[in-house]
Amino acid sequence: MEVEMTIRGLLMDPVTQMPIVILKDVAGDSVLPIWVGVYEANAIALEMEKVSTPRPMTHDLIKNVLTGLETHVHKVVVTELREDTFYAVIWLERGGEIISIDSRPSDALALALRVDCPIFVDDLVLKTSKQAANANDRLTSEELRKWLEGLNDEDLGKYKM
Repeated sequence: MEVEMTIRGLLMDPVTQMPIVILKDVAGDSVLPIWVGVYEANAIALEMEKVSTPRPMTHDLIKNVLTGLETHVHKVVVTELREDTFYAVIWLERGGEIISIDSRPSDALALALRVDCPIFVDDLVLKTSKQAANANDRLTSEELRKWLEGLNDEDLGKYKM
């Protein structure tokens, strides 16, 4: 089963100084942090803040190519968490044919924002990420959970490079 999520915010991990995309369940309280690279975080932040660039960035180019090929993005799905790495699939439709494309979650999320398609996470990924957090240092995961739950709109505001 897939759980629909939205991008709740983008922030810096206070420990690793790596960007984190915070996904939140649209119908509940589940939160999924996904650590992403700086360039991918920038691409997400640009679209979240509706900043236009003088020339198309990579994800804008992908959107333009798909539009030119009359291909519709139905949804993106974070499908798996394996060895601390998230996996995603972009679901496309072209001429009645459904096509699945393997993707990094960060790229799938950046594209989803640009084409305004729904974002889903497989419920097994949500369960696995919680179990992985519990299996690791319990104090650290509990602190991270409390930190994530305590974030307000200002904390989840504009991403700073």
